[in-house]
Formats: sequence, structure tokens, C-alpha cells
Amino acid sequence: MDRIFAEFSHKVASWAGRPGAFMAALAVVLIWGCTGPLFHYSDTWQLVINTGTTIVTFLMVFLIQNAQNRDAAAIQAKLDELIRASRSARNGFIGIEHLTEAQLQQISAALEKNNDDDAKHSKLLLDRVIQRR
Repeated sequence: MDRIFAEFSHKVASWAGRPGAFMAALAVVLIWGCTGPLFHYSDTWQLVINTGTTIVTFLMVFLIQNAQNRDAAAIQAKLDELIRASRSARNGFIGIEHLTEAQLQQISAALEKNNDDDAKHSKLLLDRVIQRR
């Protein structure tokens, strides 16, 4: 069941991000708007679009979140492998995505502080790269 849902959510999320999906949604809204005079802009006519968009939005949140969770986990695994494979990288960074926000901020602040020593050298390197363009 998990595999079927994962494939389905990935396909839907992929399709929803394409221009054709936007054009289909726009067409539905335009057709709905054009039928307003036919239904005398009734409460039922308005309820159709409100209910339809609410249902689609509600379901898409879960499908897209599933696809994003899977993609984020895959990227994290790839980054962890790069850290593990690099001799100069600190393996202590593997798995830090499980830390609290406060712990991540402490790590970030410590890295920025350590980086201040190398900042001048890094800025010179970046300036050279920019000048080459």
C-alpha cells in the first residue's frame, strides 16, 4: 500500500506542477464563471466551485507533502553519504536533521563563528570568481 501511494502521490505532484495542470484549473474556473448567468449566480452555483476547490486543495496538501517528504529524505541520505565519503568532512553532521531547532541554531552560530577566520580568504576567492564572469 505504501508503494502504491508513494507512486501515486509522486505522479500527481509531478503533474500538478506542470503548465497543463494550471491551464486545466484555469479552464475549469473560466467555464464555471461563464455558467454564472445560466444559473443566475445562485448559491448552489457558488457552492460548486467552493466545494470543488476545497476538496482538491485538501487532498493535494497530503499528496504533495508525501512527495516532498520522500524527496527531502532522499536528498538528506545523499548528503549524508557525501559527508561520510569525504575525508575532510565531519561525520558528526550526519543525522543533524533530527535535532531541535535550538540545537541547529547553535551549530549554525558555531559554524559562522569558525568561518569568520576564513571569511577574508573566502571573500577574496569569491571576488575572483565573480570577476571572471
